Amino acid sequence: MSTATAAPPSSSTPTTLRNAVIRLAGNSQDGIQSIGGFLARLAGRTAQEVMTYMTIPSTISGGPSIFQVHLGSGAVLHEGDEADVLVAFYKHSYENHVAALRDGGICFYDTADMGPEDVKHERGIIHIGVPFTSATVEAVGGSTRDRGKNMFVLGMVTAVFNLDKEKLVGIVSRQFGKKDESVLRNALLAFDAGFAYQVGDIEKFAFVPGEATSGHRISADGNQMLTLGLIAAGVRYGAAYPITPWSSILETLRLELPKYGGIYVQAEDELAAVSMTIGAAFAGHLAITGSSGPGLSLKMEALGYASMAEIPLICVNVQRGGPSTGLPTSVEQSDLMQAIYGSHGDTPRIVVAPQDVEDCFYIALEACKLAKKYSCPVIILSDQALSSRIEAFEEPDLDKHWVEPELDLSTRPADFKPYPLDAITRHAPPGSKMAGGKFPVSTGLEHDEMGHPSGSPKMHTLMTAKRRNKLVQLAKELPLPEIHGDQTGDVLVIGWGSTYGPIKESVDRLRLEGHKAGALHLRHLHPMPDGLDGLFKKFKHVVCVEMNDSGLYGYGQLATLLRASLADPRIQSVCKTDGLAFRIREIVTGVEKIMAGAE
Repeated sequence: MSTATAAPPSSSTPTTLRNAVIRLAGNSQDGIQSIGGFLARLAGRTAQEVMTYMTIPSTISGGPSIFQVHLGSGAVLHEGDEADVLVAFYKHSYENHVAALRDGGICFYDTADMGPEDVKHERGIIHIGVPFTSATVEAVGGSTRDRGKNMFVLGMVTAVFNLDKEKLVGIVSRQFGKKDESVLRNALLAFDAGFAYQVGDIEKFAFVPGEATSGHRISADGNQMLTLGLIAAGVRYGAAYPITPWSSILETLRLELPKYGGIYVQAEDELAAVSMTIGAAFAGHLAITGSSGPGLSLKMEALGYASMAEIPLICVNVQRGGPSTGLPTSVEQSDLMQAIYGSHGDTPRIVVAPQDVEDCFYIALEACKLAKKYSCPVIILSDQALSSRIEAFEEPDLDKHWVEPELDLSTRPADFKPYPLDAITRHAPPGSKMAGGKFPVSTGLEHDEMGHPSGSPKMHTLMTAKRRNKLVQLAKELPLPEIHGDQTGDVLVIGWGSTYGPIKESVDRLRLEGHKAGALHLRHLHPMPDGLDGLFKKFKHVVCVEMNDSGLYGYGQLATLLRASLADPRIQSVCKTDGLAFRIREIVTGVEKIMAGAE
């Protein structure tokens, strides 16, 4: 915990904090995700910053699970290397996660599952036994042994950290208000029991008030913000098939799009889903499909068709650990090459990636604009960490960003060509009036400017160049990303996707240690903006930090692309494949090893 001022344990004045990391460890059926979600939403209503992290079992039967909440009054850029407080619901929760506690941290454990003889008296950790289960049963009554103790814990944490009880009760009430009245009553009874429980002679804490903002703050996860961004950008149609961790986007679009005159279909399989989406896009609508890595593999044949026919559509890939079924509930960034090169043949498409939860909204807006402008598929590479991570930020201005879609059925002139060699493709949806009397053809076969199939070697060469040159043009138009930290110096640390916060924090640590370090984050992965080589030349070392394998030649996927495009041997990699987000010390240690080895 980062303290601004400190008071002795016996003082009635709480110790004030800048930030704290709370890890809740139990089983997936214990509702610990609900506790973390309530705490995260509270941060969005109290001008505090928050970042969450959770692990959930990939089996239907459930199993061990954690939810970690990093609360702070200043910028929170990562989930937290170490926990300040551990709440262990079971003995196995304690044994598996006590090592994650910092020296001198606090551990609350359920006395129904373990006793003082089970704790490890080391590293100055303070152990406090609390009867989560029996106290909940006493408060609520009935057979509630495994129900409601999460709300008891939430009340206890609220008291220990002097959180805004009134606002938190309001959040809980809205969550359970639509259920049977007894559900809300029992939840609040358990919460009040936890809030009133005397945890012993330990410090109480209070966060430094966060800085007030002019706009309304919200807290949400990445999948929610991606969905909102897609709707705001004018998406009204599409189809998909369920898969973790993409499915919540499918479910929300299926429920919400009919409210705006659209429709979202749960198809029978991935190939059917992308094909339906291509059909909607060909009909003139902005359409979206999505999946995770295994599902994207199945979509590739049809995505190749979309590249050949130059159909504008959005495809979201919420990456998870692979290959095959892999690690369905763990994070990885191993689908970059798949997104760019996954289809047979040369299939140019645009690939972008959000850097945090808030950016999921804005990357969706940008992806939709790019798809329409360049008439090609755009793949959004999110990941499991972003999909479930909750962050607090200022609510987007929907009045500013909202796009009301319009179907363009205007008359096309007599000389209209859907695939002109000297211009970007603009399709005429079925129903458009054709002044020339001939409706153009769309096909997966190579074609001429009217879309008629062509086996001409010259035409194939020209059309291949036409499809490629759209991305060449885009690369020239993209702005160079800004460098955080030193603009020249010892090392430039590069990343993409959910590594944004950890890399930024790591560079700040490197600078405190005396290194001249900068951080550069790429949102546009294919094409990348022109001019990156000029930025790289300002640093002695260039290190790509990414969650994928270093591969046969020792470089991660982004590093491989950069080395191939820039022929810069200084580009090195720090990679990991454990299914967990990067810790700050992992990045700092990896970067320092590269610098020391090169020197």
